[in-house]
Amino acid sequence: MEIDSALERFVSEYVKVHQEQQIPLVNQFDSAWVSPCSEYQGEQDEWVPWLPVKQNNECHFDDFENALDIKMNPELARFFTCYFSDNLNAHTKRGDLQLLMPWNKDDFERLQQNLIAHVLMKRRLGQDDTLFFAVTDEEDFIISVHNPTGNVVLEQVGLEPKEILAQSLTQFVSQLRPKLI
Repeated sequence: MEIDSALERFVSEYVKVHQEQQIPLVNQFDSAWVSPCSEYQGEQDEWVPWLPVKQNNECHFDDFENALDIKMNPELARFFTCYFSDNLNAHTKRGDLQLLMPWNKDDFERLQQNLIAHVLMKRRLGQDDTLFFAVTDEEDFIISVHNPTGNVVLEQVGLEPKEILAQSLTQFVSQLRPKLI
């Protein structure tokens, strides 16, 4: 799938930029929140290096789709099931954002619960299903996939999307540039 290539390019660039600028990717180790991304298991709250790692078909959206009687956009499903990673900071012409990535399998389950709550809210408001995958640097604005069309949209939480940012998730991710913290 094309989203795999776009995401792999972005993740590789993200890691490379951090290495070139000698800004290590580190995270405080939490023994209750272990991730395959951590290079080693440290002491509680110790800063441990991490890297995005490819998932091994461990995660899927079957229960999510059954719970909501929905077929998730295949690009977005692949986006969330391609890597385990901390959230990734990115820059676009419109501003900065953070791609939401599952840190581990439990985080993937939590992500699904948040997506379910988001879809139920949209349906309660009589709006089309959107599925968020990034937060912006503007309060209450998220970037989502409009599930019926696959368009990437900017939406203010609780409101209908007002702007199409890309025709597909692959197109959107292809335009991203890594942002250093």
